[in-house]
Amino acid sequence: MREAFIRSARLGLATLVALAGAAEAQVQTNAPAPAATTGAKTETVARGLANPWGLAFLPDGRMLVTERPGRLRLVGKDGTLSQPLAGVPKVAAQGQGGLLDVVLAPDFASSGLVYLTFAEPRAGGGNGTSVARGRLVEQGGAGRLDDVRVIFRQQPATGGGLHFGSRLAFAPDGRLFVTLGERYQKEHAQSLGRHYGKVVRIEADGAVPRDNPFVGQQGALPEIWSYGHRNPQSAAIHPATGKLWTVEHGARGGDEINVPEGGKNYGWPVITYGIDYSGARIGEGDRKTGMEQPLYFWDPSIAPSGMAFYTADRYPAWKGNLFVGALKDRLLVRLVLVDGRVVAEERLLEDLGERIRDVRQGPDGAIYVLTDNASGRILRVTPTK
Repeated sequence: MREAFIRSARLGLATLVALAGAAEAQVQTNAPAPAATTGAKTETVARGLANPWGLAFLPDGRMLVTERPGRLRLVGKDGTLSQPLAGVPKVAAQGQGGLLDVVLAPDFASSGLVYLTFAEPRAGGGNGTSVARGRLVEQGGAGRLDDVRVIFRQQPATGGGLHFGSRLAFAPDGRLFVTLGERYQKEHAQSLGRHYGKVVRIEADGAVPRDNPFVGQQGALPEIWSYGHRNPQSAAIHPATGKLWTVEHGARGGDEINVPEGGKNYGWPVITYGIDYSGARIGEGDRKTGMEQPLYFWDPSIAPSGMAFYTADRYPAWKGNLFVGALKDRLLVRLVLVDGRVVAEERLLEDLGERIRDVRQGPDGAIYVLTDNASGRILRVTPTK
């Protein structure tokens, strides 16, 4: 009987180990295999930008670049900076706030519409992340935005200068995703009555899509697409699936890549792979029923900002890869994807020592990044192999 008991105990233990292993296999670790080395070299395209934050390519190859203090500039192919464009909304250039992302409307060639996110000053000294759009007009060597109007405001307004998000990404159906930080008020990331720590989905004119997951739910803001996010400063549409991918800052550890689906809860601050800056535990652990696991995470944190899928044919070793900028670790991460999973990682530009704020694929097939400092640059990045 004793031997049978021991055999039964061993079998039970083996089953528990197997189940634990199966559960762990559903979540990627933060240490995939090293990617085959491609290396990277840089070329300075433009310099002298004050904390550049967002970059968008115009159809003719020129660029629109935001500067966090509140300026929007045209940048020529030769790196020439225009004077700041008129018509840009007033921003709350406080802490992490200011003029943030910029994207072109899908029909920009006919509409001329440009979309901006920014920390907007609000009544009573508060602020919040807002989205505005305006029509780019160029005349006599000068540029401006006309017919500018705010189409979305994060609610409620609050004080402070932390965790605004915020990136913009147009889905294939023309709807606009906006990533919103939780304004360093983590308890509200779980609340459907606030826009803090959310991805929202709106029409191109700011209206609420009828098929948003919380439309008609009492106490829920109808713009919300997903919730339980911390401070997502990266967003891009997967070129094959058309799904939104985001990357968000953890605290100490727990930077996450997510593929946010409508109505789902991504856990912050109840679950996380990070800890507080003080070293204290956050929440209840790293998983909980009803809360989504990240596709991938970094621990320790790299402080991610900006991302781009590489789709060009010019550099075959990079095709299908995901590039993510890093602020704290001052580098560019190349992630190799297979069937929607991260299988390998290469860290690029470590010798540069620059905070990488935004990442875009250029029309020439190169990767372009913004360096975040008081005299920031636009760099053209190509592989060395």
